[in-house]
Formats: sequence, structure tokens, C-alpha cells
Amino acid sequence: MAYGPARALPGDQIAITTNPDTEPFWQAAKEHRLTACQCADCGHFRMPPSPYCPQCQSRNKAWPTLPGTATVFSYAICSKNPKTGDDYVYVPVVVDLDGAPGARLNANVSGCNAEDVHIGMQVSVEWTDIRDGWVLPNFRKV
Repeated sequence: MAYGPARALPGDQIAITTNPDTEPFWQAAKEHRLTACQCADCGHFRMPPSPYCPQCQSRNKAWPTLPGTATVFSYAICSKNPKTGDDYVYVPVVVDLDGAPGARLNANVSGCNAEDVHIGMQVSVEWTDIRDGWVLPNFRKV
């Protein structure tokens, strides 16, 4: 089945909530800077961010700027807008973030036909404005 071009979901339909553990990620995204939570003591990366490092239990966090590239770990092809039910092709992905070993992020991929998305595909970040002035990282085929 041919699906056609993969697109990100419309930004006006996406809202987020933050907490003290996720706020630095979203603030960096507003600056078009991709980051991941890293333990400031042992260096272990974790996404989603959590209050304690699962390796050493430290509460100290660092938020290094990442290169903005990733590899598709998993994906699904969807053909309906989840909010409206209209025909709308999008491809949610889980990506392994370059520069943050073990950290994965959920996003959408675009810049190719949906049926061309595959595990191992190289992608780079692109930014989607969403509600309330926030910015969402999505990915585009390299």
C-alpha cells in the first residue's frame, strides 16, 4: 500500500505539560537545541528525564546540547489524524539520539514517503511550533 509523504502532526493540535524534571528539555527546544538528561555525576543518559539517575541514584542533572541527529529504532505508519479522524499520513518514531548513548526520544518523521521509513534510517532534527509557545523536536530523513 502506498501512503505518500510522511508529515508531522499539526502543531496547533499538540499541547505539552512540563514538570521540574522535563522543563530543561522543553526550554532547550524553544531555542532549537536538542538535549537529553544526563547524570551530572556518573554520565548516564536517561530519557524521559527522571528525578534520580537509575545507575547511581544521583539527583544531579546535566543537559548537554546534542548534534541533532538520530537513528530510527522503531516506527509505525498511521493514516488518520488522531484528533480529527481525517485522512492524514504520519509516522511516529522512536529514535536513538546521537551523542546520548541509551537515550531514546519519541517524535514524528517527515521528508520522505511513509513506506520508505525503516529501522536504522538516519534522521536529523527539525522544529515544529506547537501550542502555548512551545516547540517540538521532530525528525527529517537525512
